[in-house]
Amino acid sequence: MIEDKNPQRTSIAQLGEFGLIDHLTKNFEINQPSTLKGIGDDAAVLDFKDKKVVVSTDLLIEGVHFDLAYMPLKHLGYKAVVVNVSDICAMNAKPTQITVSVAVSNRFPLEALDELFAGITHAAREYNVDVIGGDTTSSQKGLIISITALGEADENEIVYRNGAKQTDLLVVTGDIGAAYMGLQVLEREKQVFQVNPNSQPDLDAYTYLIERQLKPEARKDVRTLLHALEIKPTSMIDISDGLSSEIMHLCKQSKVGCNLYEDKLPIDPQFINVCEEFNIDSTTVAINGGEDYELLFTIAMEDFEKIKGNPNFTIIGHMTQESEGIHLVTRANTKIALKARGWDALTQ
Repeated sequence: MIEDKNPQRTSIAQLGEFGLIDHLTKNFEINQPSTLKGIGDDAAVLDFKDKKVVVSTDLLIEGVHFDLAYMPLKHLGYKAVVVNVSDICAMNAKPTQITVSVAVSNRFPLEALDELFAGITHAAREYNVDVIGGDTTSSQKGLIISITALGEADENEIVYRNGAKQTDLLVVTGDIGAAYMGLQVLEREKQVFQVNPNSQPDLDAYTYLIERQLKPEARKDVRTLLHALEIKPTSMIDISDGLSSEIMHLCKQSKVGCNLYEDKLPIDPQFINVCEEFNIDSTTVAINGGEDYELLFTIAMEDFEKIKGNPNFTIIGHMTQESEGIHLVTRANTKIALKARGWDALTQ
């Protein structure tokens, strides 16, 4: 396909704030019965009746959380929704609504925002959440996105971080580490491009890893899967900052220790190959790399028979007395104190 060297650029200033809001929100649909009033008034109106409401919010800042050198705006819009929906899933709740706020500099034409909101619209449909409001403003530093997600659950369904008990099993969904290695591949190709802008990267060998980085998916299915298995987790968190960091959050909140087993970590073959290519230890990446958006949770030992052999879940350890500490048990059966080396936005 021939690239259009002179794409249309419509100045946002031509529309004004309210014209821009009307333009960006015209494709959003209302599907949730709890949404009484969405966009168009001073506030949205929701009715959850006897359900409990869970709320989470995230801020994504250009240059800190994403790099537009390799992050397409449509993918960014999709991912911005996913990272917030994932927090709702981590409470064992059903995502229902989001608000979207963006701050943009004048280097972004209307067409760029159309791409961003196309991704947001696609994610809203995929996860069946209503976009019910937000804000737009200007920025002197680039693009900033803030999304707030809401969800609903019966009170007895909600799972917190502080419910893990000694002897509980530690379980993770999917596989881990791939998103981090996808980022390493993209960063490498960016550096190659900066040296030689005419180079065309061959990314076929990295498709899965790059997809995990650019277009992650929240585990909206886990709530249904666990309900079918008649399992209610005792604690739960999503893996956004790295497995080791999330385990330490659960242990701190629940006042327990943990043994994590290296030989139980679920990792993808493509991930292993690329770790070898980069000469990086796969275990180090698997326990410290972030942005997998899988769910990490604990279950009672009595539920082992219900979950064993299920392809959606991997038992990777068990909780212990708090005094025993938090350890990685290596393949050589050596205990190493687990440290949180995952993502920390304030130290980047």
